[in-house]
Amino acid sequence: MENSFNFIVFNLSGLNDTRAHKYVFFGLTLFFYLLIVFFNLTLTATILLEKSLHEPMYIFICNLNVNTLYGTAGFYPKLLADFLSDTHVISYAGCFIQTVVIYTYVMSEFTTLTVMAYDRYVAICKPLEYHSIINAVIAGKFVFIVWIFVFSEVTIQAVLTLRLPLCGSQIDKLYCDNWSVVKLSCVDTTVNNICGYILVIAQVLQAFFIVYSYIQIIKVCLKSREGRNKFIQTCLPHLISLINFTVAILFDVLYSRYGSRNTSQTLRNIMAVEFLVIPPLLNPLIYGLNVTQIRIRIKILFNRKVDFRH
Repeated sequence: MENSFNFIVFNLSGLNDTRAHKYVFFGLTLFFYLLIVFFNLTLTATILLEKSLHEPMYIFICNLNVNTLYGTAGFYPKLLADFLSDTHVISYAGCFIQTVVIYTYVMSEFTTLTVMAYDRYVAICKPLEYHSIINAVIAGKFVFIVWIFVFSEVTIQAVLTLRLPLCGSQIDKLYCDNWSVVKLSCVDTTVNNICGYILVIAQVLQAFFIVYSYIQIIKVCLKSREGRNKFIQTCLPHLISLINFTVAILFDVLYSRYGSRNTSQTLRNIMAVEFLVIPPLLNPLIYGLNVTQIRIRIKILFNRKVDFRH
């Protein structure tokens, strides 16, 4: 571990092809980041301020929004600064913090979506027992457990990486991630690889649980028109978010593990950051537009602001 600080900074080579148009990329990135912050803050504020939305499903949606703000804060400010700089470097400590933030965001997002699948399963398949199984207090406990579980996973992974002596400082991405740092190690990384596979298996098990939940939900919903309407209103937004995030993450995982250097830098960058661009932007729109209760409350909230100004 003491040798890990041999390289004071890491070089991020993902932006090497953007120097000629850096101000254009800076403007577009800033615009998208401000949209992400605005949409997620609006949805979060709406859920927090409206007591009628203090129910399990909305608490989980609020946690997704907070997690998005947390995760994107670990990526966009550094990226924006790099666009305006001629040198794209990050300190060892900065790289470690960015890795922890991004990995925590990813795992918290997927685990929260898993809990939401369970919530929808109970609400639709066991409606009479729903309030005895899940209420606002229990939902809050679920959110707390999710964060503790995720931080424990990421901490173990981070500690295993911190112990590695490094023989390089070049990271072929726009940001730091655990696998990029592990690949720079001078020693055997079998333990890190095993830990990585265990984490992947944990996510796959969650995916199987989600699939099982939705098979049961769809069976129930197909029996009546009311069930189908309930599925469209409450389950479809969650399912779209889940597919959206899973596909985005798969792009990054496949690129990190099996990506070729012969692929254009632009394509590699798109694959590497899709999960930090598409889900954070689309999720609040999906829930804000498709979930009736949230859509109504957002309109009421903005109407209050307009009336107050007049």
